[in-house]
Amino acid sequence: MKRSWHLVLASALVAGAVTPVVAVGSAVAADGDITSAVLANRDVVLTGDAIVRVPQGTHTYTGVISGEGALRVSGTGTLVLARDSTFTLPPSRQHQSVQIPGGNHPYVVVGSPDEPAVTVDAGATLQYGTGGTTGLIGSFPYNTPGYQQNQDNIRVDGTLRLSLTRLFNLGVISGSGLVTQPRNMWGTLQICGTNPFSGIFDNGTGVNFASTTCAADLPGARSIVNRGSWIIDTPLYHTVVQRQNFYSHEYGNDVNVHSRPGSKVILTGVYSWSDSGDGAAPSLSDPGLNWRPVAHKLNKRGTNIEGADVQWGDGTTHQIFMPGTAQTVYINLHARRQRSRLTFDYDGPVTLGAPIGGGIYHDTLSAPGAGDIVIAGTSGNDVTFAAAQYYDGSTTIEPNATLRLGSGTAGGDGSLHTGGAFDKVIDNGSLVLRNTGTPASLPAMTGAGSVTQSGAAATTVTSAAYTGATTVTKGSLIVSGTSLRTSSAVALTGSSAVLDLSKARDTTLRRLRAVTGAKILLSRNSPELTVGSTTARVSGTGLAIGGTRFSVSRAGAHTVLTALASSAATGPSPSPVRTGRAATPLGASTGAMADTVGNSGALWTVTGLAGVVLAGVAAVSVFVRVRSRQRRSPRHSR
Repeated sequence: MKRSWHLVLASALVAGAVTPVVAVGSAVAADGDITSAVLANRDVVLTGDAIVRVPQGTHTYTGVISGEGALRVSGTGTLVLARDSTFTLPPSRQHQSVQIPGGNHPYVVVGSPDEPAVTVDAGATLQYGTGGTTGLIGSFPYNTPGYQQNQDNIRVDGTLRLSLTRLFNLGVISGSGLVTQPRNMWGTLQICGTNPFSGIFDNGTGVNFASTTCAADLPGARSIVNRGSWIIDTPLYHTVVQRQNFYSHEYGNDVNVHSRPGSKVILTGVYSWSDSGDGAAPSLSDPGLNWRPVAHKLNKRGTNIEGADVQWGDGTTHQIFMPGTAQTVYINLHARRQRSRLTFDYDGPVTLGAPIGGGIYHDTLSAPGAGDIVIAGTSGNDVTFAAAQYYDGSTTIEPNATLRLGSGTAGGDGSLHTGGAFDKVIDNGSLVLRNTGTPASLPAMTGAGSVTQSGAAATTVTSAAYTGATTVTKGSLIVSGTSLRTSSAVALTGSSAVLDLSKARDTTLRRLRAVTGAKILLSRNSPELTVGSTTARVSGTGLAIGGTRFSVSRAGAHTVLTALASSAATGPSPSPVRTGRAATPLGASTGAMADTVGNSGALWTVTGLAGVVLAGVAAVSVFVRVRSRQRRSPRHSR
């Protein structure tokens, strides 16, 4: 019997080397393979690292895992945790630091992250919760403000499903798998700190990326599938960067952005629809589907900027964050603690095909947007607004940047809101107006940048104090109630170009250049034009001013100046700065010109005649001398 007992004890020790299991009351103290204990719904107290090999199918665990160690979930099935588990890494393996600087505005900083306490292997699925408030693995010793920072970091190479209805944190997330939340699961994952996760987030209802009490970063995550609301916020004086492409899988999902004063949110990806692939592999078969409505509005998605400072792009890409039209996307700017601000920062051409408004979600045009737009001064930044914008705010074009109103093609006309308390354009770059069918008006304009009218549809300027050049290549630029006297130069570079000054406050231009066929419209009642220091009261059928000759005609309420070919001019007009003389009507006699400049005409007439007489006398004298020399000189023979 004694020998038999020793054999039994030896067998037990061998088995314990694989899975030591010791009953402690109703719990099991164990490490190694704890699959059987978990499948039997036994509470487990970890005494080291453990693994659960989940067989095919779904297995709900109603026990609790506590103690010290790490847990690996492997296999091909789904393990569902119905209750919270509280194990941690042993103290000897804990080196993670959590600091809370910021004084009256505290925020959390996680440093030297611990190794993962939980690992989900490829092929396995771990589910936190059964649709209630429990089922999370975590320890929360840090007393962090605003949320509970999880001490138990997690690596997901398989699938982690989040079926919880509370605010929760997963610690530092790593791995290359899928973190997914069911649709209409009203719980919120709070992502904080730098997470080296390279997989995909599938947001079914709500995710907080950063917050007022923590910054966040996902430098390597592949993409985000958005079926609900992805909510971004910042601590005070922090910049939060979201680098991922977003894929919409449900009607009406959105990215909502908040920020504190002195903070900014930068979005460098593209918010696209996904019509193929599941949450683990989103894709769009045709990028054009972002711009065309589909059945049941499945590709409708939006962004709400809630008093935040938001930037699309980081100057290294030219794929716009929100590709689409009013039928496929919505963009709202709201004022909360502060007015919103949206900056476009790209290194090439992008097109905004939707209006920016300020309504509620899809009803974006029910109120004007409460915010300002900036076109960043990155070289190559060329932004087209191909829709009528509806935000009450400033539009700033920084040096080196271009804003185009209108795509230049049918259906792509654009404009800016006018009449609002904050509407204005600060143009220090280039503003190009190229609507094809819809006339547009501009709010008050200042800055050192240029303005170019290049669309067939007319544009009206009602308040102009910008100092850059003005160019009209096509269509009409109408100056109404203001003037272009501060613009450095005006050039009419196309034969169909029209500069309409008939309703201008004054018709003063610093410099003027016009090609054949270009037109200037003046009021018929008081047709006057000033170029530099030269002022012409237009009459007759022709005019030369500013180095350009015009024919003059009348049409309705307008006096029409049509530029003539440069060959029609005998030379450039005298510099108005040097002479200060009036312009010359084409075909006018010297006497008529004299009348436009006062008594100096008589002096020009006298001195002109005297010059002719003296020149004749000199010519006769030279002729006599030459003939005299010829008679005295010997003839040369051949």
